[in-house]
This record gives sequence, structure tokens and C-alpha cells, in this order.
Amino acid sequence: MELFYHPLSRYSQKVLIALYEKQANFYPRVIELSDPFFRNEFKQQYPLGKLPLLKTRTGELLPESSIIIDYIDHEFSTGTRLLPQDYPQRLQVRLYDRLIDNDLNNPLYLLEQMDAREEENPLKARQLEKEIMLLLSELNDKLRENHWLCGDAFTLADCALIPCLNHARNRFKLYQLDPIDRYLNQANTRGAWIQVQEEIELTSAAVQAGFRPIP
Repeated sequence: MELFYHPLSRYSQKVLIALYEKQANFYPRVIELSDPFFRNEFKQQYPLGKLPLLKTRTGELLPESSIIIDYIDHEFSTGTRLLPQDYPQRLQVRLYDRLIDNDLNNPLYLLEQMDAREEENPLKARQLEKEIMLLLSELNDKLRENHWLCGDAFTLADCALIPCLNHARNRFKLYQLDPIDRYLNQANTRGAWIQVQEEIELTSAAVQAGFRPIP
């Protein structure tokens, strides 16, 4: 298998966590979409040019982080089961995965884009922050009852949530939300997330130094 990704992409981080949890072997292919040459080269393989992208052992191309994780959870019996076999539990995991992607990760990305463009739109920024806080409050309540987001077991929903919280703490006072703060501290001792964080730190340092990852 080959994974086309970028270490600073939260959707890529979500998939990396899952791969490490499953103890799955794969070839990492870091793609720098901001570079026109690498972007065009990647689009020759996948015209939509979106990351992450998994090339399976049979050569099939799978986009979308949740679909990729569903595939590897089915293909690999090793490591952590990321989607419960019990249907009501599985539905709960799926639900929170979608809520996190749509109502947390995507609004965070919009805020990042506004900051990067130095776009002064305080009304829009406050609205996005309000929407994010509503979901954070719901997640905080859920984590009062659960060890991981959807129960005692680590799942797809946690793969989605951890990278978002790691980024959101730079803008939001997550330390004031005790269950989320406990959850983040717990996540930081998880081997799979530690591996992902190491790659994030190395890539961030390279970007700051003016270097780009080599695909």
C-alpha cells in the first residue's frame, strides 16, 4: 500500500493514526500540493488532487480519510479495531466522525485560511468560533462519561478528533474544559499519536527553515 499525504494535513494525520493503530505496513508518499510541479505530478495519478489518498495492494485508489480507515480496518486484523462490530456502536462512531470532520475540522480550516490571507472579517470569525465551541461543548459532555470519545475503546472517531483538538488548543482555551483536557493528555501518551506528532514536528521545523518535504 502507498499513502499519499502531507504531515501537516489533519485529514492525513487522521489516517496516519489509524495506520499506526492497525500496525499496517505502507509506503509513505509525502506530497507538497503548494508546489506546482509536485501538484501536477500528483494530479496525473489522481486528477482531483486531494489528500490523503491510499493506493491499495491491488492498485485501487481510495480518497477520503474515513473511507481509507474503513478499508484498512477491514483489511488488517492486527492492532486496534477502529469500527465496532456491534451496529449501534458502529453507528455512533460514524456519527461522531462525520460531526468532527464537518463541524470541527472544516471550520478550523476556514479560520486558518482567513488568518493566512490576513482577512479581516471579525463577524465571520466569531460565527465560526461559536459553531466550533458548540461542538466542543457537546464533545466535552460526552467525554465526561467515556474514556475515549465513543466508549472504552479507541475508534475512528478518536482518529478524527485528536488532530483537531491538538490544533484547536492554539485558539481555544481547551484547558478550561476538564474532560477534553484529560482526553488530550491521555491521547499524548498513545503510541500512534506520538508517532504522528514526531512527523508533524519534523515537518514544521523543515517548513520554518524554508525546506519542503521530498515526496
